[in-house]
Amino acid sequence: MATKRPAISRRDFMKASAAAAAITIIPRQVLGGEGKPSANEKLNLAGIGVGGMGGNNLAACEAENIVALCDVDAGGYAAKTVAKYPKAKVYKDFRVMLDEQEGFDAAIVATPDHSHAVIAMACMKHGKHIYVQKPMAHSVWEARLLTVAAREHKVMTQMGHQGHSGDGVRLVCEWIGDGAIGAVREVHAWTNRPVWPQSVEAERPKEAPPVPSSLDWDLWIGPAAMRPYHPTYHPGTWRAWWDFGTGSLGDLGCHVMDPIFWALKLRYPTSVEGCISTYWQGLWQKTEPRNEQYPRSTIVRYRFPARGDMPEVRLTWWDGGMMPPRPEALEKGRRMGDDDGGVLFVGDKGLLMCGCYGKGPRLIPETRMKEYKQPAKTLGRVPGGEGGHERDWVRAIKTGKPSSANFDYSGPFAETVLMGNLAIRFPGRELLWDGENMKVTNDADADAYVKRQYRAGWSL
Repeated sequence: MATKRPAISRRDFMKASAAAAAITIIPRQVLGGEGKPSANEKLNLAGIGVGGMGGNNLAACEAENIVALCDVDAGGYAAKTVAKYPKAKVYKDFRVMLDEQEGFDAAIVATPDHSHAVIAMACMKHGKHIYVQKPMAHSVWEARLLTVAAREHKVMTQMGHQGHSGDGVRLVCEWIGDGAIGAVREVHAWTNRPVWPQSVEAERPKEAPPVPSSLDWDLWIGPAAMRPYHPTYHPGTWRAWWDFGTGSLGDLGCHVMDPIFWALKLRYPTSVEGCISTYWQGLWQKTEPRNEQYPRSTIVRYRFPARGDMPEVRLTWWDGGMMPPRPEALEKGRRMGDDDGGVLFVGDKGLLMCGCYGKGPRLIPETRMKEYKQPAKTLGRVPGGEGGHERDWVRAIKTGKPSSANFDYSGPFAETVLMGNLAIRFPGRELLWDGENMKVTNDADADAYVKRQYRAGWSL
């Protein structure tokens, strides 16, 4: 039997509504407009690839609602992440998640590099905002398509090179713009990577151990050509293998070279040339790659055209323990860069050096630094710096103002990094590059690798 509800005055109703508003999140259709979340509303987030770095990215977004977790391997670090968010629905196949999971706004993609693009593209086609770990894609063509798709689908994006949200990279930009070292025509960037075993002599393992019960190997392989499972791929050193990773450049290039790309207002290089070497039988030798794994050590030389009042610039990348010559102006005993690498800008009027992520920028020698009157901070800062990178993306979704490393910036940047790998695959050849049309104009063999081949059912 229905009971009669007590009458309530308008005054009492208004008081109750005010009290409720203090603790209630107002629906996005009321405040956000056109489906955009309001600033005081929590996002519903999904994680795809939730072990390791993916778990860290999600932890940085814990103020939001973590509603779905997807990983092809139910064991290892992914299992720890799943246990951390017991209310989230768990999937193995991101395609099933996109079809079945209702009411989520955005996704974080932190899978191995070879599957970044297919997953990110599928998410954007479903209208999801997307955060993708660096280097965003496995090939130049993929990076371009993701950049275009982000504009078409009007989603907020971020590439996971967290140094772009830090203060160091902004200081480098402001000092270069201030003319602290004059016009820059030469830059060097280096890293200690690889810190995992890799070599051009390596062959695929001949053993074919059983696939762990927690792992869906077909889903892990994704767009790459099928091969037998082996722990050297997962959980292992997938970064070392051409089919899955993007080597040292993919791992650290987006972190180390970011201050260069931003401060010097670079776009597409006009030429790229790579050379490789490996330590074998006690001797440094030039070797022909088998193209299963990336080389142990590489040097990549980029040439960029003049931009406005900025002259042509040459950028050299060093990895695998190789570094640029030590400048005479650098004090004896002073370290070049930091544990992960560094950058040396060579200007007409002096030198500027920083570490990975643009950390700790200083003019060289230190006497120059002490004399230098730093300019005003003209670039907006991200709250939390590097630690606020994921939150900057969340803010972008809620406010509509793009994040610091959105695809309009990070897409062309990732293309440049990945062009280095294209040059490494064809060492000793200077590849002339038409960036606007994504074409190697003087080498048909190299041009064929601008776009990768996809396993049936996995293309973008």
